[in-house]
Amino acid sequence: MTTVRNVAVYGAYGHTGRFVVAELQERGHVPLLLGRNRDRLQALVRDFPGLEVRQASVDDPGSLDRALDGADAVINSAGPFASTAGPMVEAALRAGIPYVDVAAEIEANVDTFTHFTDEARAAGTVVVPAMAFFGALGDLLVTTAMGDWTTADEVHVAYGLSSWHPTGGTLASGAVSSQRRGGRRVRFADGRLQYHDHALPTMEWSFPSPLGSQTVIGEFSMADIVTVPSHLDVSEVRTYMTTNAASDLFSPDPAAPAAVDERGRSAQTFTVDVLIRSAGAERRITATGQDIYAISAPLAVEAVERILTGRTKATGVVSAGAVFDAPDFLDALSAHLAVHTSADVRS
Repeated sequence: MTTVRNVAVYGAYGHTGRFVVAELQERGHVPLLLGRNRDRLQALVRDFPGLEVRQASVDDPGSLDRALDGADAVINSAGPFASTAGPMVEAALRAGIPYVDVAAEIEANVDTFTHFTDEARAAGTVVVPAMAFFGALGDLLVTTAMGDWTTADEVHVAYGLSSWHPTGGTLASGAVSSQRRGGRRVRFADGRLQYHDHALPTMEWSFPSPLGSQTVIGEFSMADIVTVPSHLDVSEVRTYMTTNAASDLFSPDPAAPAAVDERGRSAQTFTVDVLIRSAGAERRITATGQDIYAISAPLAVEAVERILTGRTKATGVVSAGAVFDAPDFLDALSAHLAVHTSADVRS
């Protein structure tokens, strides 16, 4: 029987936040609705009647402390995470509760690992950044595919999206990341993050059927270049994005996601294809599903449930693959994801 937990959701009225609130309720938990804007929080209650609203701002630590009073855990879904992650992690540590976020911002995730690893470990608590489609899913797939391998020469994560209608939060977070990099690009090679000004290459990637061969942008770096090498001995992590999805994202007037089902999911489908090479051998694993924002909710909520029930392997600031049993975690998401492995992945 599932123990009912009070889980604070910061940014509850955002696009992904709504999915997180709904997922928590479906699993029998009590979401606490947190955010800066009280009017938007009150409007959210019309869709989720009976839930408690707690206004709080990352600029006001006292308000965060009051908002987390009585919470068993907090999920931060409010970007840009360059502004929200630090104050929310600090508030979670003061409250003595685990923290999970859905940050896709590379630099924000680096900040979390850099600034809070020692403090979170000393507190014996768990902080999991990037517990979302970008970051956690790729990390869980890579960790599963690694299996008994202790090192890898190359990790490749190719994203095949049917389209990409970004939320306002995605656009704002992307703008902040670009500003922090001074317009430069970033990659993980030779065992470290590297900033550069080189043009991004395009190439063909052979996704499994039925997607097949697609033109992708190489070094379209996502949070995986932070999460994967945070705990796996890999020299190079590269991520790729289908050009049609990138064109949607960078459109002068991008369309927001539009719901097509009762869960509020868009029609977007995705394929995440992972290829690992080590000493001339290869392993491959692929996940498919619907709506990159919607899938972040079961990823984050499953993480919180596992932390609160002691199904973890580490404390401190940790990525999904480091703290959870990756194959078992993916199996638990079978209602949302279809995962296909090569014959030797689990050997």
